[in-house]
Amino acid sequence: MGDLITMDDLSNKEINNLLDNAERLLPVAKGDVHLPLLEGKVLANMFFENSTRTRMSFETAMKRLGGSVLNFSTTGSSVAKGETLYDTMQMIDGYADVAVIRHPRQGAAQYSADAIEIPVLNAGDGAGNHPTQTLLDLFTIREAHGTLEGLNVVLVGDLRYGRTVHSLSHALVRFGATLTLVSPESLMMPREIVSDLKSHGAEVTESSDFSATIGDADVIYMTRIQKERFPDEDEYAKVAGIYMLSAGDLGGAKKEMIIMHPLPRVEEIHPSVDSTHHARYFRQAFNGVVARMALLCDCLGVKVPKKVK
Repeated sequence: MGDLITMDDLSNKEINNLLDNAERLLPVAKGDVHLPLLEGKVLANMFFENSTRTRMSFETAMKRLGGSVLNFSTTGSSVAKGETLYDTMQMIDGYADVAVIRHPRQGAAQYSADAIEIPVLNAGDGAGNHPTQTLLDLFTIREAHGTLEGLNVVLVGDLRYGRTVHSLSHALVRFGATLTLVSPESLMMPREIVSDLKSHGAEVTESSDFSATIGDADVIYMTRIQKERFPDEDEYAKVAGIYMLSAGDLGGAKKEMIIMHPLPRVEEIHPSVDSTHHARYFRQAFNGVVARMALLCDCLGVKVPKKVK
């Protein structure tokens, strides 16, 4: 595998292989096993947009595997002086073995991949795609349920601007999941994505009634209403806090149902949910390390041992 810009760059077999490798790397991610598979390799973290979990989990993944990390930010860089994305990426091409890019402009990751020779991993491009998040989400779901097949997944909140749910919905239907899309009308999943999901044979239901979907869910995937993506603050005010989940809402939920969130959360999940056995979002954040470890090994052509010890 070379670049990863969207989940379409991976076959189902490749996805399963990455998830299997991630599972093998769990003791390395926890620091229980030292396995310097990427010693001598350099990762460039190219973040043109703020990030906590994605940037830190990539850095942790690379360092746990013995590699080094260059952390780039626009503050204090030549970008502030007007340097183009093309020129910045050309520079990084000579410094690193693999680049991770997050950028506010949709299409920036593909543009960067086309511009340079080293592998480029898309860590979020505007309201476009976030495939490395999708990998850790799939790992978290498979870890909890033992399979990705035939699950009822409820996606809740900002489905219009939420790149995490755009990538995840496409991946889930490839494994036979049933999707329930819960959002206010102004934040519905883009029509072209819904049409594409249905054209692939997916069973997709759209609703604005969140509480009615909880009882049948195997996975509830909450998202933040993303204020920074709204062109109009008044429009944001109309939908802020529209869906909130508390422990009291979970009485009719399936015992094995899990609650996920790409984080950061604002008001979508009340802290009372944290102590329930359904809460999986902090484990999900940790799983970003193992998923990205597997991905870094793959794109750099390094094999993960069948037995890690």
